[in-house]
Amino acid sequence: MSTAGKLLVAGTIVLLAGAGVALNRYLERSDDPTLDVERLERRTLEAVVSASGTIEPQLSVDISSSVMGRVTRLDINEGDRVAAGQFLLEIDPESLQAAVYRNEASLAAAESSLEQARVAVETAGVNLALAQDTLERQTELWELELISREEFDTARRELELRETEFEARQVEVATASQRIRQERATLDSAQYDLEQVTITSPIDGVVTRRSIEEGETVVIGTMNNPGTVLMTIADFSILEAHVEVDETDIPSVQLGQPAAISIDALPDSTWSGHVTEIGNSPIQGGEAGASQATNFEVVITLDGDVPGVRPGFTATADIRTATRTNVVAVPIQATTVRDVTLGADGRMVRPAPEGAVAAASAAQTAAPERTEEVEGVFVVRDERAWFTPVATGIAGDRYFEVLSGIDAGALVAIGPFDVVRALEDGDPVRIDEEPDARR
Repeated sequence: MSTAGKLLVAGTIVLLAGAGVALNRYLERSDDPTLDVERLERRTLEAVVSASGTIEPQLSVDISSSVMGRVTRLDINEGDRVAAGQFLLEIDPESLQAAVYRNEASLAAAESSLEQARVAVETAGVNLALAQDTLERQTELWELELISREEFDTARRELELRETEFEARQVEVATASQRIRQERATLDSAQYDLEQVTITSPIDGVVTRRSIEEGETVVIGTMNNPGTVLMTIADFSILEAHVEVDETDIPSVQLGQPAAISIDALPDSTWSGHVTEIGNSPIQGGEAGASQATNFEVVITLDGDVPGVRPGFTATADIRTATRTNVVAVPIQATTVRDVTLGADGRMVRPAPEGAVAAASAAQTAAPERTEEVEGVFVVRDERAWFTPVATGIAGDRYFEVLSGIDAGALVAIGPFDVVRALEDGDPVRIDEEPDARR
């Protein structure tokens, strides 16, 4: 064989040997898990609490009646806009008008009785004066022994009688005066009831509900009967979203926080608002003893008008509870928990490599270690996944704020979920594709 042939054979053998080594290395790594990764960046994060509820006007008035009767006039329809003081409806005033006439007549009779009592007082006063004069004359004659004892006693008893009569007539005047006050109060009450048959609007607003028709009878409320709600008038100048927030989110919700409100019936727009009320007691509902979530009512006042809105529209509010700018952000799906060994300084302790010589000092050797479950991420470095504890802050839509433990630029595993869940510290891995290339 020629020299050239020998060199060709030798080269072929070398190439085959290299290919075999590469194949062995590939086969050795074929069982390593393949990860999706993302390089950490600085971002602006917003923590948002989402809750659903309904749109309600801030001021809504249920119109009821304090008198019973049949509706004789009804000049308003559902959906009409009304002004404060505008006539709404009238209840049959006939019986109440008759009561006013009756009480007016009773008051006039009481006033006449008072005048008669005053005349009687004047008459009794005159009679008392005559009796006093008579007694004085009879006393003088008695002292001169010109009249009998019987005549003197008769004059004295007449005076006593006239005094008693005068006092009785004064009592009658006082009684008649009290009766006049009573009759006047009864008349005022009857006139007030008569005024209540005419119902006007207490506010400017829109009639959102009318539950009475002309000719129907109005029922007044009692202790066990709430009575008839004739109509509801709402002022749409200030609108509120009443939403139910889960108890776990309530601590982060504060008065004045901004919110974005979307209304299901008006899907093309979003309105801004701010938190104005936070419930102190949980919302009661459902069957007693049933297992249910604990929610609190939060009221969000919308900042502007909402054309076409109606009370009861379903709405969703996104309350912005915190904002962080230019912070290291880690994908939510990258975070996981593991049981790790922590040293005396609180840092994660990894086992020494096999064959390494321990060089720790006696103090380090005696330092206590403990095992705890901590939150962290898997950082991909040198084709291995290294578990790194991190402290997180607020949660955005897709990212956590990183407070400590990792810096921007680190490559972290974000999936698949089942692969990340099974990873252990230091496991060899393969990167499926660079996140920048994927984007």
